Amino acid sequence: MALSTSLRSNLVRPLTGLTALSSTGHLRRPFSSSADDSTVITVETSVPFVGHKCDPPSRNVETTPKELLGFFYDMALMRRMEIASDSLYKSKLIRGFCHLYDGQEAVAVGMEAAITKKDCIITAYRDHCIFLGRGGSLVECFSELMGRQAGCSKGKGGSMHFYKKENGFFGGHGIVGAQVPLGCGLAFAQKYSKDETVTFAMYGDGAANQGQLFEALNMSALLDLPAILVCENNHYGMGTAEWRAAKSPSYYKRGDYVPGLKIHFSSKVLQESDEYKSLCKPALGQDFGQVLGKSLLGNLNMVGDAAMQLCEVQLWLSEGLLSVCSRGLKVRVEGISSPAKENGGLVEFAVVEQLSHPREVEFTAGSARKAVDGMDAFAVKQACKFAKEHALKNGPIILEMDTYRYHGHSMSDPGSTYRTRDEISGVRQERDPIERIRKLILSHELSTEAELKTIEKKVRSEVDDAIALAKESPMPDPSELFTNVYVKGFGIEVAGADRKEVRGVLP
Repeated sequence: MALSTSLRSNLVRPLTGLTALSSTGHLRRPFSSSADDSTVITVETSVPFVGHKCDPPSRNVETTPKELLGFFYDMALMRRMEIASDSLYKSKLIRGFCHLYDGQEAVAVGMEAAITKKDCIITAYRDHCIFLGRGGSLVECFSELMGRQAGCSKGKGGSMHFYKKENGFFGGHGIVGAQVPLGCGLAFAQKYSKDETVTFAMYGDGAANQGQLFEALNMSALLDLPAILVCENNHYGMGTAEWRAAKSPSYYKRGDYVPGLKIHFSSKVLQESDEYKSLCKPALGQDFGQVLGKSLLGNLNMVGDAAMQLCEVQLWLSEGLLSVCSRGLKVRVEGISSPAKENGGLVEFAVVEQLSHPREVEFTAGSARKAVDGMDAFAVKQACKFAKEHALKNGPIILEMDTYRYHGHSMSDPGSTYRTRDEISGVRQERDPIERIRKLILSHELSTEAELKTIEKKVRSEVDDAIALAKESPMPDPSELFTNVYVKGFGIEVAGADRKEVRGVLP
């Protein structure tokens, strides 16, 4: 099907629901354009936020008629795109892995409303709608899904590897959890350049148990990086329910679920001991990392401050193993001595408090956490705004988005063998993110039901036209197989299996 030049230009524009709606004034109530921008509507989030080591923000979120209608348009477009992708996959026009996002649209839309394109987002393989929200076009999406040249990754990435660096979107990644350390690296670059931006590193509940996630979070907390770790908890990691895979499914406060003992040391205890006289007193004013390591429980790193006479360490007991975590890595010894008493070569600890609940213990100093209703676009917007302000001032924070996917984990998963159809339909009826926005629009009389149906018909037509245009795009040239792999100009040769015949030279 041949498409007109004007239609082509419209389809390759980035997703901007507000712009799209502004050109269809007949779909709205008779608000003036100035009223759409200035009229403030206060919306209350569906449920309160749950904070951990931070005070949650207000449930009252300010919006405008223009933003409300924009949310509806953007989420309707994302939903239709994913439903169309389902059909294309079943028609074998999309090959390989394909993970759909329908049901989770509020996360993508709400996040974009709170940040700018200078902020970075990096996610896993369920990335189509995140890319669209970052300014990608429908034609780029469908072309990439079908492996065509017009795709955002030139047709070589497919469903799991969307990318738009110029708009701060650093992919789609196929390895579970691997994008989180990369996201923290982006945050390191942002702090280094002092540009007052943040990175949202997104992952699912299935990736929440990855060791690399905790390593990245630990480093981010040590360096106070502007990293926001976003767990999109749709409650099923592939086909495994969260309660079967995670000892603590409260992902916004992960790391705090093993028993802990909080132990205080007093610096006055040892000031008269031989240990202080031989190790600490001669070292005043010098930097030490393990000044008392040998005599205090192996390699114990003590941390102190000249203004403080108390130090704290955390003793963690897990399956009989004892480990020690201090609040820092280096000691500057300026009158702060080892606050322990030597007793026959052993260290005597005074347990002053036993913590009965793990949430009272800090695992990653400097990391706050918060749980969010990920099916409520305005809750996501408020949470992301709060998280950005926090990360710029205090370092990393974890957001847990309580959301739900309607499709299976991927197109190879029917999604109904480990959950009931009643469960899926129940979420659709009670928590669907698009229906929530629809009800808000109707309750504030910003549009009629018939006008919203017209918007949905327009969305359907846009998606169909974009698919037709994407089908016209050719497949990548075979030479593209060798591009973007090795650095150019080194004359790399491709040999046969016996390495006696040179088959080609890579560009």
